[in-house]
Amino acid sequence: MSEKTTIEWTDHTFNPWWGCSRVSPACVNCYADTLATRYGHTLWHRKGPRRMLSDQNWAKPLKWNRDAQRAGVPARVFCASMADVFEQHPAPEVDAELDQARARLWELISATPWLRWQLLTKRIENVADMVPWGSSWPDNVWLGTSVENQRFADERIPVLLDLPARVRFLSCEPLLGPLELSRYLGCWRRDGDGRPLGSAIDWVIVGGESGAKTRPTALAWVRQVRDQCRSTPGVAFLFKQWGGRTSKAGGRELDGRTWDEFPALVPGGAA
Repeated sequence: MSEKTTIEWTDHTFNPWWGCSRVSPACVNCYADTLATRYGHTLWHRKGPRRMLSDQNWAKPLKWNRDAQRAGVPARVFCASMADVFEQHPAPEVDAELDQARARLWELISATPWLRWQLLTKRIENVADMVPWGSSWPDNVWLGTSVENQRFADERIPVLLDLPARVRFLSCEPLLGPLELSRYLGCWRRDGDGRPLGSAIDWVIVGGESGAKTRPTALAWVRQVRDQCRSTPGVAFLFKQWGGRTSKAGGRELDGRTWDEFPALVPGGAA
């Protein structure tokens, strides 16, 4: 499942491991838990095991990096669709495994400058203590946090804004209520002379929920987020899906068109 992906906002998915625990309302109908269960794995308990993946799996990003370099076009990699990179596990022996896998991931990111690593987490509060980069992050790391409703927008976005990732993004999926993001989108990156360079949030992804127990996403909520993005220079907006029984059931059009905006991909070591 790492070679190709149906996720509209990335080119590849890479999972260093499988498994996580639920931390907020967005997790209630977790697609990753459903998929892992289908394969016979029970990995979504707070104190349960995590499934580490093979060396063959870890070699795939190196190939993607070579391919992107030959093409002269960076590739986006979503890490991790079946886990949360920044989970702190309560069992010391499992947490030690996760720490080792994270250390390996940081080395892999360094070795693949033609990949844009999209690190999306619901545990944004753990990031600063888990990454090795201090105040100087690699240009090929895009950091995002999930904000399914206003409560988690207000809890998570200020933490994200304090982290010096080259690209910062929000995943409002599943969108479970209206979101007022203007005060966050209106935070500006500034140059050494204090002049604004653009929004400190570069990208907002919105999507409805899919699966057997889908919770609806209202048209007004999606329009509200889109309009806030469009009124803020430098913020890209992507509408992933309406959701439904399957991810494709409701389609992707919003007001008669699809919305597939991305932050700029720059060759080499830049974002």
